Amino acid sequence: MKITAIIPARYGSTRFEGKALADIAGKPMIQHVYERTLRASLVNEVIVATDDERIFSAVKGFGGNVEMTLKSHETGTDRLAEVAARLDSEIIVYVQGDEPLIEPAMIDEAIEPLMADSANVMSTLKSRIKTLHDFLSPNVVKVVTDWEGFALYFSRSPLPNFRDKWNDLKDEKFSSGKLLCYKHVGLYVYRREFLLQYSQMSPTYLELAEKLEQLRVLENGYRIKVVETSYDSIGVDTPADLSAVIEKLKQQ
Repeated sequence: MKITAIIPARYGSTRFEGKALADIAGKPMIQHVYERTLRASLVNEVIVATDDERIFSAVKGFGGNVEMTLKSHETGTDRLAEVAARLDSEIIVYVQGDEPLIEPAMIDEAIEPLMADSANVMSTLKSRIKTLHDFLSPNVVKVVTDWEGFALYFSRSPLPNFRDKWNDLKDEKFSSGKLLCYKHVGLYVYRREFLLQYSQMSPTYLELAEKLEQLRVLENGYRIKVVETSYDSIGVDTPADLSAVIEKLKQQ
């Protein structure tokens, strides 16, 4: 079973332009993501998908695989699907280009459900929310699942809503495990055929309301397997996030 990880990367960003090429310990951020993804034991190949010549040249410069894509893509999924359509891989992994500290084991954890059960067409990850700040933040996407680990809903709102405990929400309630809730980790694994089908679906009501593409899958009646991971990562959306990544690397 051939498994390809694709890292969509663009230069433009409203909050941090050019972040894919931001320097982290002497390497561009996209190189950190690429090298960590390559270390996942279940991944056969890694490809960066970009529409920017600067990123293309940077990836070529460190010896990585990279493909140019159309500039007209509105989402990373569209860019992913363009490259996947040219491949013969059975499974496609979508790794975010702004996750320079992603653990290779996380990628393997997300892939395993599709290897274990041919009925699974898509999988992703979740991790425990441990602070009230993350629970309330619209920038931290929450997910709830059924008893079999399939997603029921993703939201930027607090999820679930602890109606009878709302006035008693504190960090220790989350860190101690008294309040069980999870944040979504934006790593996706697809069967290639489903990815190509999904990319052709029209945007849906809840997707547009929450600005969360994965809701399109649920609204069209498909299931997403969600695996709990004990690992955490730092997504780089701002220069402040970049500073946090550099500090964590120093600590390591």
